[in-house]
Amino acid sequence: MERAKQLQPLSREHHLGLVIATHAKRCANDVEDIAKHWMALTEYINDNMSNHFKVEDDLLLVMLARYKDSYPKVAKVLDIIASQHKKLYKIIHLPSLSANQIRELGKTLYEHIRFEERELFPLAQELLSKQELDAIYEASSDNVKHK
Repeated sequence: MERAKQLQPLSREHHLGLVIATHAKRCANDVEDIAKHWMALTEYINDNMSNHFKVEDDLLLVMLARYKDSYPKVAKVLDIIASQHKKLYKIIHLPSLSANQIRELGKTLYEHIRFEERELFPLAQELLSKQELDAIYEASSDNVKHK
């Protein structure tokens, strides 16, 4: 399914996350490699994605939540997203990470992004109105919009 224009900015932001997560999944057991991947992951999550998370949490997920009683798949997807977010936040807020934890964070982030791209966004395209999708687009970061 082709991605709706209104969701393309979120997908563009996901692309960088997939690249960073893929590299983190290969983190070596040395201090320099751990530091390099930890910095890339936390910079991506904390600096580059704050608006992305706000758009998803405050708009996309809220809009889809209205359908969870009438569409069982929506309830399942929202539960999985909540579980993934909880796992990501737990790992990202640890005081320090080992190479194994960096690899786990990379794997978790990668799987989360792929899940959103394969499950969440298609549901949004199917169920949300043009006006709702337009609101998501308008709230997305300008630097990833192609006019």
